[in-house]
Amino acid sequence: MNFNSHYGVEGQHAFLSPSQSHWVNYDEDKLVDRYATWKAAERGTKLHALAAELISLGVKLPANHSTLSMYVNDAIRFRMQPEQVLYYSPNCFGTADAISFDRGKLRIHDLKTGVHKASMRQLDVYMAIFCLEYDVDPFEIKAELRIYQNDEVVVEDPDREAIDQLMHKIIFFDGLIRDFQQG
Repeated sequence: MNFNSHYGVEGQHAFLSPSQSHWVNYDEDKLVDRYATWKAAERGTKLHALAAELISLGVKLPANHSTLSMYVNDAIRFRMQPEQVLYYSPNCFGTADAISFDRGKLRIHDLKTGVHKASMRQLDVYMAIFCLEYDVDPFEIKAELRIYQNDEVVVEDPDREAIDQLMHKIIFFDGLIRDFQQG
């Protein structure tokens, strides 16, 4: 049999995907709600790509106190690197939305496009991975973590003890996974 070619969708996932078949149990309201969430996530991905491009090009947005404008303009002002992978091991890495380390001060900014209140925990983990990757003692640096969401900026001076504990947990859990992988 000669199967049809679908070049436009190869490597993509449909909303009503067989591999994510939970939708077969949805009622109409649940389907509409989940679809809206799916579209919002798609929009968020596009906004992150746009923000990274604007930051890379140094293109500031009007200072209108919108989430995107504040995030982009601050990242440019602080000379931050957008979409930077932080890597400890094949088991522990992630991409910081924007990051800089200058004159002993670490900045990590996160753009949140959803409506649910975000947690700083993700940024704490980014900081822990940064410290592990670049052999930086979290007690010896200044740091500022920011979440940009719902036209607000939440700023935190991270708890260095908590970061140190995360670093130790990453090392320990990575070792457990490596032992398991080796059989």
